[in-house]
Amino acid sequence: MSGYDYWIRKSPFFEATVRAGCNRFSFANHMYQPAGYGDLDPLEAYWHLVNGVTLWDVGTERQVEITGPDAFAFTNMLTSRDLHKCPVGHCRYAPVTAADGGIVNDPVLLRLADDHFWLSCSDSDLLLWASGVAVNAGLDVRVCEPDVSPVQIQGPRSPEVIRALFGNAGELAPYQLVQTDLDRIPVVLSRTGWSAEIGYEIFLRDSRDGDELWERVLAAGAPSGIVVTGPSDANRVEAGILGYRSDIDLSTNPFEVGMERLVDLDTADDFIGKAALTRIRDEGVSRSLVGIEILGEELTDPFLERWPVTAGGRPIGEATVALHSPRLVRNIGYAMVGIGHARPGTVIDVRTPSGERRAVVAELPFIRRPT
Repeated sequence: MSGYDYWIRKSPFFEATVRAGCNRFSFANHMYQPAGYGDLDPLEAYWHLVNGVTLWDVGTERQVEITGPDAFAFTNMLTSRDLHKCPVGHCRYAPVTAADGGIVNDPVLLRLADDHFWLSCSDSDLLLWASGVAVNAGLDVRVCEPDVSPVQIQGPRSPEVIRALFGNAGELAPYQLVQTDLDRIPVVLSRTGWSAEIGYEIFLRDSRDGDELWERVLAAGAPSGIVVTGPSDANRVEAGILGYRSDIDLSTNPFEVGMERLVDLDTADDFIGKAALTRIRDEGVSRSLVGIEILGEELTDPFLERWPVTAGGRPIGEATVALHSPRLVRNIGYAMVGIGHARPGTVIDVRTPSGERRAVVAELPFIRRPT
């Protein structure tokens, strides 16, 4: 494989993924994201994740670092979560909202110290957003992108790998973190991940050590049968995990997409979008992101754009993702539909590239994540 564009950034693990057989990349946060590995069938990769342990390069998951005397007040203003409830050494799924309540991004927030935060973000210019907010916030903060790049270790055998690497330091509850090192390699380890399985992220704090960290993880994971793959869409949809730009974006608000539990409106502190979200809560929403089960034979159409959703021949929304779940042995996905068609059990129709299919609104998540 050749012809990489020099203006697209590479993670510190890029060459390691090529050695592992990566021959297909997607693009996120102005970086290459490994998307396919040689002869490893996507179904085989899925079952490695479900039954074993997998290693992912997720260096595209960039960090927005916020530090300074007013770091807490500033970060608390960015998100709809009440960060008084997030002690040092813990993480939170923390939507960042715009003035109209739209979702700017849905990062995982890591609190490293009283005045030190990372927003671990998906594909959006969250760094520019936070930097712009800081200009006129009147607060003493520094916003930057640090030299930090994560890998994810996901699957039911991931605790074995983490114990081999970190010993007792790897004994973490969900959404807990520890700042540590592998000999001389500085890292942050968290019990987080983009899958339906038990998983961890190792945040490398010095890109010069990327290759060494990668090889250390592979060596520690060899007795557990670790396999290099990428994130699994089927697995994340089973768990009800949302994808930025796929299922949520600036045009959606937390109440439309099942994030109402992540909106703390009853605190004294203000945050960007609080007034709009208070109004939306009081007035209700006109549409909702729901789970769907598409009936019939296994879906084989690639999901390259949103599929129209109808009821009684009338347009009522769009499917934002649809695929076959090997574990559930049925077709599942999400759809943004009018609120009158959002009740579980409601029958709808989805227009796939190969024809119209009957579907049923389903409860989310399809599979509960382990605790």
